Amino acid sequence: MAPSPDVIIAAFEQSGIIPVFYHDDADICLEVLQACYDGGLRVFEFTSRGANARKNFEILRDRKQATMPDLYLGIGTIKQATDAAAYAALGADFIVCPVTDPETAAWCKSANIVWIPGCMTPTEISVAEKNGAQLVKLFPGNVLGPGYVRSIMPLFPNLKFMPTGGVEPTQVSMDAWFDAGVVCVGMGSNLLSKSLIESKDWQGLKEKIMQTFAILRAMK
Repeated sequence: MAPSPDVIIAAFEQSGIIPVFYHDDADICLEVLQACYDGGLRVFEFTSRGANARKNFEILRDRKQATMPDLYLGIGTIKQATDAAAYAALGADFIVCPVTDPETAAWCKSANIVWIPGCMTPTEISVAEKNGAQLVKLFPGNVLGPGYVRSIMPLFPNLKFMPTGGVEPTQVSMDAWFDAGVVCVGMGSNLLSKSLIESKDWQGLKEKIMQTFAILRAMK
């Protein structure tokens, strides 16, 4: 059974940085997960974006259960309730969506697993709130920007926000987002460097994650 939504939301806030990743190669997925864990991160979003998504998620889940008991492993790019149910059955700790789908929200509520919908407009955020969201993914973050967060927060004082897409692992970028009021940021290729992964420089990837984590800790 997945941890309670309150536990997951607290873990997202404590982590501050949520790595977002998918690869067809299971060995690369394992190395990236390990680099994130060794770099200090305790939340990891694997995305359902390829043919090997479910198989590779199971492999990551097994690694987590064997050697990373304090890690929260969830699934992203979920657009419908049936996929949320499938991944929950595989052991996902949380469900992240690129869209705001009430059917997925209802299923997650029935299963007591946290639902993190993707929103872009105030209307979508309102729908998310009415369907029980506590944390909203602002996507695409590079289009919306920190100024958008400042504008909408007074409208939704009871919600927490996480931008994904366009957040850079730099002090300037993270300062801008966290000063605007987000509780965490999702990072894909800006954090999980394609060049480091292609060269299999796992130590370099770990060091980049540690450096980014240190920037965040210094801000707090």
